[in-house]
Amino acid sequence: MKLTIFNTPIISPIFRFISNSIMRLAGWRVDGKMPDLPKYIIVGAPHTSNWDFVLFLGIVFRLKLNVRYMGKAELFNNPFGWFFYWCGGIPVDRKKSTGLVEQMVDVCNQSEKFVLVIAPEGTRYQVHEWKRGFYHIAKSTNIPIALVKVDGAHKTAHAGEVFHLTNDIEADMKSIQDAFNGMTGINPRQKTKKKYITLQE
Repeated sequence: MKLTIFNTPIISPIFRFISNSIMRLAGWRVDGKMPDLPKYIIVGAPHTSNWDFVLFLGIVFRLKLNVRYMGKAELFNNPFGWFFYWCGGIPVDRKKSTGLVEQMVDVCNQSEKFVLVIAPEGTRYQVHEWKRGFYHIAKSTNIPIALVKVDGAHKTAHAGEVFHLTNDIEADMKSIQDAFNGMTGINPRQKTKKKYITLQE
């Protein structure tokens, strides 16, 4: 099993204790639990603040997950590339002939366990439509999607709702986005930003 910040003996339990303590002091709690499945994609939203990454770490440590995330390939070069790998990073190269979705599908198919975290909005501003890369990865690998909803008004992260995709992408995307209705994120004052996407994003 690949060692990451989330499952390294001795070090990970220490980080988990520190993280849980900070979450309690900040008044945040995690409601629910993630599915007991070897592979799935976590969709986390709304993304409204740079502090979302800190909250993400708190949620992951609280739920005792070992997750992966995507990062641009340049981050994984020496001398600090090892750190991003250790944090669960998967390098993606946009210059490759194979697209981002195909690269993630390959990693998933080659992995015994694969829990990928994605913020589908792609920006801290509210958007009308989400990027659909997570959907295409899940569909191509036949794995479910698990939702983590950030309720900033009540300082609660609601985790664990599982969504199994159908053959209707438009209906699925609407259902997934609708599941986050009423969630404000950490910073509810972000202004709406129009964004247009393609099916392959």
